Amino acid sequence: MLSTLTQAVCELDENGVLSQVKQQLENNADPMAVLRACQEGMALVGERFEKGEYFVSDLMMAGEIVKEVSALVKPAMKGATASAGGKVVIGTVKGDIHDIGKDLVASLLEASNFAVTDLGVDVAPERFVQAVKDTGATVVGLSGLLTMAFDSMRDTVAALDAAGLRPKVRVMIGGGPVDEKVCGYAKADAWGADAQAAVTLCKGWIKEASAPGGSRAAERTTRGSD
Repeated sequence: MLSTLTQAVCELDENGVLSQVKQQLENNADPMAVLRACQEGMALVGERFEKGEYFVSDLMMAGEIVKEVSALVKPAMKGATASAGGKVVIGTVKGDIHDIGKDLVASLLEASNFAVTDLGVDVAPERFVQAVKDTGATVVGLSGLLTMAFDSMRDTVAALDAAGLRPKVRVMIGGGPVDEKVCGYAKADAWGADAQAAVTLCKGWIKEASAPGGSRAAERTTRGSD
């Protein structure tokens, strides 16, 4: 059952996770349901980290497990996911090395035919700015698990603005402690409660941009106030 997969991820049981994922896929399980189960397990990993029960090495191990899961699930996702297209720059902001959720979002976006530039972890604002210039991405994803990441998210959005790129891109943020209030503080366009929410946001934004008379990125309906 998927609940046991969630628990296996939480317990960092690499062999157990991979075995269950393979079995689920062989039984024609919904690949999105499999990924959601893994995400729930990662949320528990994050909670244990915040409580001091898990350490950075545990976060890194969980991230490696998820990468392996993504490699197994991605082929099934390609057959079940509609093509969206678009370019996305994603990364964990400066001061934070959490990459579990970020890696899952990147994998899901790639499976949905987005061109993803993953900058990794502890990414300074200027690197996001340069990546947008280099790739022409219209979506920027900022990830952070720690509360100290909130200021880095805000600084990154400000850097995009200072570089004259803000009207051209939508910014989404995500991570365990992120909510609507944090979205407003960071001046992002939207926040995602999970990886699938991030994919849904990207698809919606790309669809808006490609539609006749579609809204410009600057016309934000989800951007928070100061």
